[in-house]
Amino acid sequence: MRLSRFHLATLKEVPADAEIVSHRLMLRAGMIRKLAAGIYTWLPLGLRVLRKVEAIVRDEMNRAGALEVLASMVVPAELWQESGRYNKYGPELLRLKDRHQRDFVLGPTHEEVITDLVRRDIRSYRQLPINFYQIQTKFRDEIRPRFGVMRGREFLMKDSYSFHLDADDLEREYQNMRETYKRIFTRVGVDFRIVKADTGAIGGDRSEEFQVLAQSGEDQLAVSDTSDYAANIEVAETGPAAARAAAKSTLAKVATPTQKTCEEVAALLDIPLATTLKLIVVKASEGDGDLVALAVRGDHTLNAVKAAKHPRVASPMTLATEAEIRGAFGCEPGFLGPVGAKIPVIADYAADALADFVCGANEAGFHLTGANWVRDAAAPATADLRNAVEGDASPDGHGKLRLVRGIEVGQIFQNGPLYTKALGVTVLDEAGKELTPTAGCYGIGVTRTVAAVIEQCHDDAGIVWPDAIAPWRVAICMINPKNDAKVNAAADSLYAELTARGIDTALDDRGLRPGAMFADIELIGIPHRIVVSERGLAAGTFEYRARGETENRQLNHEQLLELLA
Repeated sequence: MRLSRFHLATLKEVPADAEIVSHRLMLRAGMIRKLAAGIYTWLPLGLRVLRKVEAIVRDEMNRAGALEVLASMVVPAELWQESGRYNKYGPELLRLKDRHQRDFVLGPTHEEVITDLVRRDIRSYRQLPINFYQIQTKFRDEIRPRFGVMRGREFLMKDSYSFHLDADDLEREYQNMRETYKRIFTRVGVDFRIVKADTGAIGGDRSEEFQVLAQSGEDQLAVSDTSDYAANIEVAETGPAAARAAAKSTLAKVATPTQKTCEEVAALLDIPLATTLKLIVVKASEGDGDLVALAVRGDHTLNAVKAAKHPRVASPMTLATEAEIRGAFGCEPGFLGPVGAKIPVIADYAADALADFVCGANEAGFHLTGANWVRDAAAPATADLRNAVEGDASPDGHGKLRLVRGIEVGQIFQNGPLYTKALGVTVLDEAGKELTPTAGCYGIGVTRTVAAVIEQCHDDAGIVWPDAIAPWRVAICMINPKNDAKVNAAADSLYAELTARGIDTALDDRGLRPGAMFADIELIGIPHRIVVSERGLAAGTFEYRARGETENRQLNHEQLLELLA
């Protein structure tokens, strides 16, 4: 590609609304332009990268035996109503009506659509297993789209869905997709980890995420310092703590007139935060009364995902209102404690291990010191309810946990019969009896992967693309202030030769000064830069520099071709 004929729309200034590196650099490099909140137009440069990621995904999915389809982005609402997700999914599901007032949605994911396809087309056990995939636009009406394409409303996604006769075959395909995803992200060229994950709005029994490690990542991950254990903080397990110590202090009431948080109380009493206890009051599941109190150590954070999975807690976890709390405890929030509590208390393992702790006195303006379970407060039910913290024992028994940040670029699920049962999918088995297939689904955020690579691969000058997804692998820059015919001819000849060898090459023939030209090439992240100049031609060499290096190398024609090959 001759850059004089290409729309290379780079910017010198950093856009004011760009909060993270990938958003800033994608705008500055001329990869995207904002159309509306969370909606972007992909410019030619960005689309070249996007298509290269897409090509790797398609190549590996085909290699894995999946079959490509293309479903509509506009989906009849009846399918979502049939699966039960129409109301459960929430406001992120964009609902609309056609001219006949029929209800539709813009698909944020396509479990219902592909399951309906199987319901219509698959009749016999002989047609299974099967895995359908597509690379297609999705829409999720994010309440606060941000970070450019990292959390946009419209995005390109690879989603696939497999259907099986039994759980063993589903496990086989799950592992097949797991290995496929490992190949995809290895080829893309990023450092990633596979972590245990919550199934979230997709549902099912098992899930893992593929996380690109980056400090700007929205997800917090707990990883072992000595083993392969890794999990999203939402599901990272924290086991039972050491046995509870014997009570040594007597129960006493102390005044805390304005101190409502554990941090404020600990500061007032000059005690460690870890010796305080807080209660979070939430709605109870049906049949367990109206409310339940969750007890967590003052220095720990309640994990809403774990709490929602407890059989006595309503899902999704819903906080009690202030009026409900006053009715249950007789005082305002901020002074709650388990001593004398009239609703069930479930304590996190670490909270259950506390002795002589400080908690609310269930009286405005007062807390209790020297509180103990059993002696002062009824022994609670126990569960894993908190977020893991740095230094916790790794759940696999090897080493300690450390916390890192990650960007989720892919996720795989075992849904089981969740959707096939809801949509009434059956096939005939070998005996001619109907059975409900079990299923899995597997997604990759293609647009998000582009942004995640930039978050991991950049420097002060701009993007540092891995070779596999760079818009061009090589940029030829002409230093030609006098419009020297020999320089033009040499650059054209090298460009033609590299292109003929299948090396994706850009020829910068825009006539810019060297400083501006090199700045553009570094900003857009071309991995290999070759300079053709009058001085170099006289010496029989080309000036070469790899992106990210600081020194130039003088290479002759053969050396250059060998390096690029």
